[in-house]
Amino acid sequence: MKKVLMIIGLVLTIGLFQGCGESSKEDAKKIDNEKPTVAYVINNLNDTFQTFILDAAQTYAEENGVNFIIENAKEDVLKQQDLVNSLIERNVDAIIVVPTDTSAMGPITDAVMEANIPLCYVNRNPYAGKEDKMPENVYYVGADEITGGQMQMDFIGKEINSKGNIAILMGILGNEGALKRTLGVKEVIKEKFPNVKILAEETALWQRDKGLAITENWITTYGDDLSAIIANNDEMALGAVQALKSNGLLKKVKVIGLDATPDALDSIEKGELSATVFQDAKGQGSTAAKNVIDVIKGKLVENKITYIPFKLVTKANLNDFK
Repeated sequence: MKKVLMIIGLVLTIGLFQGCGESSKEDAKKIDNEKPTVAYVINNLNDTFQTFILDAAQTYAEENGVNFIIENAKEDVLKQQDLVNSLIERNVDAIIVVPTDTSAMGPITDAVMEANIPLCYVNRNPYAGKEDKMPENVYYVGADEITGGQMQMDFIGKEINSKGNIAILMGILGNEGALKRTLGVKEVIKEKFPNVKILAEETALWQRDKGLAITENWITTYGDDLSAIIANNDEMALGAVQALKSNGLLKKVKVIGLDATPDALDSIEKGELSATVFQDAKGQGSTAAKNVIDVIKGKLVENKITYIPFKLVTKANLNDFK
């Protein structure tokens, strides 16, 4: 029995030392104490488009001699708050946040401001409609979300000859992008296409598989009545394309996404996805990183809010984005 206990103890001890060694190696890789450190708290590393923004921010930071830490909130607002508080305790020099829920960023803003650390929100704006209330040392970089939805509906309305029935695949409902893009679609219907009816709108949580499942349900419910599907992002749009293709309806039902991800561009080239709207991930990520790094270095950041323009992408101008 003693021999067994000794073996177990030895295994646990080895595992403990190995674990510590790996952690220390990773920390050493991430942190050079001679350089400032920027932390990036992403909403979810499984969010394809967000990883493109993250990559751009990381590239800019590393090219400018700055340590870069990545934390994953996994779409959990309380976890995101805890991660930010932990980063404050680690004395990072600046924090970039992709909000999990734009309506719940107050505690994060307050904590970072109290610590006197520059903060930049990226892609999802917790101060939408109340930009004048943004505190000092807080910035936002993203797109004017309502414009994206307006561009989508303007294109689809013409594609379906100003009449027919559409359905909207929405992102996570607490996100400004999901709400504003959907609002943009509805505004254009009201102003330009009164003979277009919205049959359904449902959240697919930004995910391709959920977009596929919801579209399958819509096909069962609405069948030939469906003229087009507008998705708040490309991942959901590609799920819709897959469902329509499986049911032989892809040539009849138009689909448009938003982001211009590589998969979406390939789908347009194949004649499947009708169009998308380019959202400049590189521009957003690099500008967010530049803002906080400039503050760290004592440089003036002239614009607290930076909007990176959307652009419509169709088969006609596809080569400009590949």
